[in-house]
Amino acid sequence: MIKKIFYLIAILIASGSMAQESSSNLVNVIGEGTVNVVPDKVIIKSRVEHEGESAAAVKKQNDEAVNAIIKFLKESGIPEKHINTDYIRLNKSYNYNEKTSSFSANQAISITLEDIEDYEMIMSGLLEVGLNRIDGVEFKSSEAEKFESKARKEAVLDAKRIAEELVAPLGQQIGKAIFISEGTVNNPQPMYRMAMMGDSVESSRESIAPGEMEITVRVNVGFLLE
Repeated sequence: MIKKIFYLIAILIASGSMAQESSSNLVNVIGEGTVNVVPDKVIIKSRVEHEGESAAAVKKQNDEAVNAIIKFLKESGIPEKHINTDYIRLNKSYNYNEKTSSFSANQAISITLEDIEDYEMIMSGLLEVGLNRIDGVEFKSSEAEKFESKARKEAVLDAKRIAEELVAPLGQQIGKAIFISEGTVNNPQPMYRMAMMGDSVESSRESIAPGEMEITVRVNVGFLLE
């Protein structure tokens, strides 16, 4: 029994020594890969909003506008699954100075356009049928996962390049990678925002240029130093 205990202790000490030696011979680097992507679809974050002295009246106004918007979108060929209500609100406000109450009705609708070329036509129609607020326009790529995978591979190769550059002046080389972990995936979306629209539909129409999205992946890689 005592021999077994000494044997286990010896193994633990040896394992600890090996781990310490491996850690001291480790080149730990962060690699980054970036892929530029042209977005091919767009999500319109819209809202219908009305205010007034009667809760029933503002709700009716909102409901009529929302129904007109949904009808227009369906007639324009937008699938029902791409028309989503994010929330519906009816709020009451009280003015203590004037001792009067007012109400506001809000309904937020997210609209996904799978063809970015439809944006101008859809936006013009939405404004004409009663949409009066745009909270944001978000551009996306339908192949985001594929581009993330490409950026991930570039990040690993970048980590290897950095490690090789670090040890080259020492006349040494890096060995195999003994650990690798993914850090952050940065996929910022170009955003376009408009505040409350005025009475003129024509003055509210604005063109947008989505440009390119940058998909960036960072990885942490540990190489053995030879």
